[in-house]
Amino acid sequence: MSRSMPHCFRLTSIALAVLASGCAVGPTYVRPSAPTSATYKEAAGWVVAAPADALDRGAWWALFDDPLLNELEQQVEVSNQNVAAATAAYAQAQALVREQRASLFPVVSLNGGASRSGGGASRDATQLKIDIGGSWEPDVWGRLRRGVTSASAAAQASAADLASAKLSAQGELAVDYIGLRQSDAQRALLADTIAAYQRALQITQNRYVAGVVAKTDVLQAQTQLTNAQADQVGLARQRAQLEHAIAVLIGKAPGDFTLPPAEWKYKVPDVPVAVPATLLQRRPDIASAERRVAAANEQIGIAQSAYYPNLSLSASYGFGASRLADLFSASSSLWALGLQAAQTLFNAGATSARVAGARAAHEQTVARYRQTVLSAFQGVEDQLAASRVLAEQYELRRQASVAADQVEQQVLNRYRAGQVSYSEVVTAQATALNTRRALVQLAADRQTTAVALIQALGGGWRE
Repeated sequence: MSRSMPHCFRLTSIALAVLASGCAVGPTYVRPSAPTSATYKEAAGWVVAAPADALDRGAWWALFDDPLLNELEQQVEVSNQNVAAATAAYAQAQALVREQRASLFPVVSLNGGASRSGGGASRDATQLKIDIGGSWEPDVWGRLRRGVTSASAAAQASAADLASAKLSAQGELAVDYIGLRQSDAQRALLADTIAAYQRALQITQNRYVAGVVAKTDVLQAQTQLTNAQADQVGLARQRAQLEHAIAVLIGKAPGDFTLPPAEWKYKVPDVPVAVPATLLQRRPDIASAERRVAAANEQIGIAQSAYYPNLSLSASYGFGASRLADLFSASSSLWALGLQAAQTLFNAGATSARVAGARAAHEQTVARYRQTVLSAFQGVEDQLAASRVLAEQYELRRQASVAADQVEQQVLNRYRAGQVSYSEVVTAQATALNTRRALVQLAADRQTTAVALIQALGGGWRE
C-alpha cells in the first residue's frame, strides 16, 4: 500500500488539474436592450433632477410635511404583512444561493458500522468498519457555477421585489391617508355649509310666518339642508373604510386603531425628474425583471451541460477488523480512490428539448423586461401629464369657487330684499357647494398624483 498510495495521489492530482481546466458552456449574459427616449414628453417645464435635491429614496413621504403621516409610514416596513412576506422570500432566495454555492465543494462524510453473521455449520463472525470518505463533482462544464449565478440573480430579483413591496405599501398608505384627510376636509366644509343652510332656513321660515313668501320656500330650504346633512353622514362611511385600510397597512387590527380628525396638511411637493434612462436603474420592478433575465440566461447553460459527460471523484480511508482491538491497526487500513464518468447516449431528444425550453423561457423574460420598461415610462408620462393638468385645473376651480361664493351671498341678500325667488337661492347654493367640494377633491388628487409620480420614478430621487 505504501508504494501504490503516492502513485494514486499523483494520478488524482493530474485528473483534478485536467478537470479544473474545463470551460463553461452556454451563452454569456448581456443585458437586453429596452426602448427608451432622451426625455419625457410630458416633462416640459418640470423640475429638473439635481443631486442636492431633498427628495430621498427612503423617506420621500416627508415632503408632504405631515408628522402623523411620517409616523405611520415608519410602521409599514416593520409591521406590514405583505412586506414581511417579501422579506421572508428574499431570505429564502439568499439561502438557495448558499445551497447552490455549497455544491462547488467536496462532500465529506464519516461512516461506521458493526455486523455479526453466522448460521448453519459456519462460525459466527463479527465485522467492524469505520472510514471517512469524500466525493466531489468537478464543475467542468460550468453547470454548478451557472447554478450559483442563476440563484444569485434570482436573489437579487427577490431583493428588488422586496423594494417594490415596500414602495407599494408606502404609496398605498399615503394615498389612503390623503383620502382620509380629504374626508375630514369635506366634512368640515359640509359642517360650515349646513350652518349656512340652517340660517337660510330660518330666514325663509320667518318670511313665511310674516306672509311674505310661500311655503315652498321653506320646503326648498329644508331640502337643501337635509341633502347636505345626508352627504355629511355618507362621508363617515368612506372615512371609516380608509381608517380600516390604514390599520391593516401598518399591521394592526382595525378595531384597535383610530385616527382622530385633524387639520389637513395640504402641500404638493415639487418632484424632480431625471432623464428616462435613469429609470432603468431606479425602478425596483425593472431591476427585478432584468435580474430574472440573467437567471434565465444561466439556465440555458445548465441545460446545455447535459450534452457532456458528468464526472465525479470519490475517495475514502478507514479501517476494518473483526475485533475492536485490531480496528485501528495498520494492517486493518482500507482506502479507495475513484473517478466516474457518465454520458447519456440516447434520450429521444430530451436534452435538446430542455435547451429549447430554456431558450424560450429566456426570451419570455426578455419580453417581460421590455414590457416592464415600457409600462414604467408610461406611468411616468401619465403622472407628469396629470400633475400639470391638475395644477392648472386647481387654479381655475379656485377662481370658480371664489366667484360662486360671491354669487351665493349676493343672491341671498337679494332674496332678503324680495328681489328674487328662493329657487335662485337654491341654485346659487348648490353651485357654490359643488365648486367648494370640487376644489377639495382636486387638492387631494394633486397630492395622490404626486405620490403616484414618486412611485413611478422608483421612490424618490437621489444621485
